Order: sequence, then C-alpha cells, then structure tokens
Amino acid sequence: MPRAILDEASIHPAIRESIASHHADILREVQGAIASNDVVVIGMRFNPFPKRARAALTRAGIAHRYLEYGGYLSDWRRRNALKMWTGWPTFPMVFVKGTLVGGAQELERLIASGELQRMLAAS
Repeated sequence: MPRAILDEASIHPAIRESIASHHADILREVQGAIASNDVVVIGMRFNPFPKRARAALTRAGIAHRYLEYGGYLSDWRRRNALKMWTGWPTFPMVFVKGTLVGGAQELERLIASGELQRMLAAS
C-alpha cells in the first residue's frame, strides 16, 4: 500500500535536482544510523513521546541509537524532510532492522506482544 507521491513526469526537469537534494544531509545521517543499528529512534527536544519510546526500550533491555533534531520551533524544516521521506507524520520515528514501525505507542504494542523481540531475533 504505497502512499501517493507526485510522479516524476509531473515535475519539471529544472527542479528535480532541487527536490532530490532537499535536506539530503539529514536523510543520509538517518539512513546511515538505520543501516548500522538494529533500533533507531528519531526525535525532537521537548516532545515527551521520544522519551517514552526510549524508556520503553530501556525497560525491555533493548539497545538503540537516538537521533534528535531540534525542538518545536527549531529545525522543523529539516524534520519535515524526514516526514516527507517516511510518510510518518509525527515524532518519534522508530526503525527496527530498517523497517519503520511507527512511534512510541506502536513500539509499546510491539514490545508488549513480543513481536519486537521476534523482529530483533530474525536474521
């Protein structure tokens, strides 16, 4: 169920590079973290939900990498690039073995059901 995105044919060639490189630095950093860590939590200052996700992982004894990008009034443009890339509308964004699993609530459900542990045990 891929989400709808504007077809490249509907984007003028003169702006394609601008779109492709828009905040590419943050995307590269996140992609690198996802490639080298089983669990990655991406959050922002002052938002209680990234802290909630990290606490749940800590209680479950699961190591994770945390990346934080600004607060409510700072770095929102950079965070918006992540939202556009993933399609996930809120923070935190939690990745397990390269798969976006959602935010804090979704992570808590995965831990409670044992599915997170199964995901981590799978090769």
